[in-house]
Amino acid sequence: MAKLHDLFSGKGAASQRPLRVGEEIRHILADIFIRGECRSPDLFDITISISEVRVAPDMKNATAFFMPLAGQNKEKILAALIDSAPEIRHHISKRIKLRHTPKIHFKLDESFDEAQKIETLLNSPAVAKDLKKDKSEE
Repeated sequence: MAKLHDLFSGKGAASQRPLRVGEEIRHILADIFIRGECRSPDLFDITISISEVRVAPDMKNATAFFMPLAGQNKEKILAALIDSAPEIRHHISKRIKLRHTPKIHFKLDESFDEAQKIETLLNSPAVAKDLKKDKSEE
């Protein structure tokens, strides 16, 4: 059983609250981008996929991982998101009930590229040859 001082000192088990808040912020961000609520011309009429939002345990910072449709203009969109972060934070604060709205940091989601590299490696002839050897040894 957890001790009372562990519950309030942050030494206890990881809380589910940052995960829930991150998921809620992800939904809000998706809605903001679908409706085109940002005033930045670089963010107007583009499709952005928000794959994950990680919120720090102290709930003061959040990192939103995004990927533009077809991966085009990544750097330009990243710069526009960084410039629009205070405005986006304001939109989020209107829609979520938190004492302090986390500061939003944007990062490109590299997981799609990593998945593609792994898929390419698994389909390469050298790996396929090794897999055939393993099956024949069984």
